[in-house]
Amino acid sequence: MKKVLMIAILFLVTGQLFAQKVKSKSEKMSASKEHYTFGLSDKVSRQKVSFKNRYGIILSGDLYLPKNAGTEKLSALAISGPFGAVKEQSSGLYANQMAERGFAVVAFDPSYTGESGGEPRNIASSDINTEDFSAAVDFLGLQKNVDRNKIGIIGICGFGGFALNAVSVDKRVKAVATTSMYDIPRVNANGYNDKVTVAERTKTLEILSLQRWEDAENGKPKYGAQPNPDKLNGDEPQFIKEYFDYYKTPRGFHARSINSNGAWANTSAIALTNMQILAHLKEISPRPLLLIAGENAHSRYMSEDIYKLAAEPKELMIIPNAVHVDLYDKVDVIPFDKLEDFFKKNLK
Repeated sequence: MKKVLMIAILFLVTGQLFAQKVKSKSEKMSASKEHYTFGLSDKVSRQKVSFKNRYGIILSGDLYLPKNAGTEKLSALAISGPFGAVKEQSSGLYANQMAERGFAVVAFDPSYTGESGGEPRNIASSDINTEDFSAAVDFLGLQKNVDRNKIGIIGICGFGGFALNAVSVDKRVKAVATTSMYDIPRVNANGYNDKVTVAERTKTLEILSLQRWEDAENGKPKYGAQPNPDKLNGDEPQFIKEYFDYYKTPRGFHARSINSNGAWANTSAIALTNMQILAHLKEISPRPLLLIAGENAHSRYMSEDIYKLAAEPKELMIIPNAVHVDLYDKVDVIPFDKLEDFFKKNLK
């Protein structure tokens, strides 16, 4: 099996060959339960919230509100991502910034991850991860200080793809933006740059299919390796080094983040591979779409491909010299002014 296949499958969707190690680290990091990787603006309030998706899973979120909002109903945003991250990382940082600009924003942990419900843990699903965004829209639309006719979505990294999928069917959403967008099911099925062959994919699925019998016998899923290692050898691809620099250092580490401190259930790869998203991408139109990607990001091609396939109105913004993870937390690189203008113009 080619190295690119192993990177695509092991990096994105496996989990816990090292389960005891992960558990031990989580226990040691319990003191950081309320840890956020960014500071809360003094112009913004934050409160913990929860809401159910249509599968009955309780999602955990943080609601960010501008302190000077007054009595006028607010435009609102739902934000999640990256894939394997938690709301105390990038999505919360984005929510903090957008609330400072006058929006009501909920950043949430997807089903089966972070503080959200769902058992067993660390499961990914094309359907459920898409549904989580619509559940966040449900929540926002029930808030008395939110104008339910002015709701948008921001999807970061892998939740950029799920955000687009949600908006294609959820006509309540008036505009959508993505940053460092990943189409997670595409990468699981085809590998990076679509280099995985049918034979390679078939072999992987044969292994995972047999894994289901083992999981059924044991009554619990098997997990693979951590998405990001605790130490680098030095010969890893550049984008792996960039992920490490965010998730495994004080810059972005969070104990509840799968990418920092956990692992995906192996069989999550089956559904992600089989249930492709974005088949109805064009049906986001006539609602506007904004795609933002770094010039030097390994994932840039996915945003460019989506831009080509999507119907108008659409816009692709390439950030000079930026890599994929720069759009996770670098507030001087992430074009928040652009995001503010985009949503203020289109949430009406």
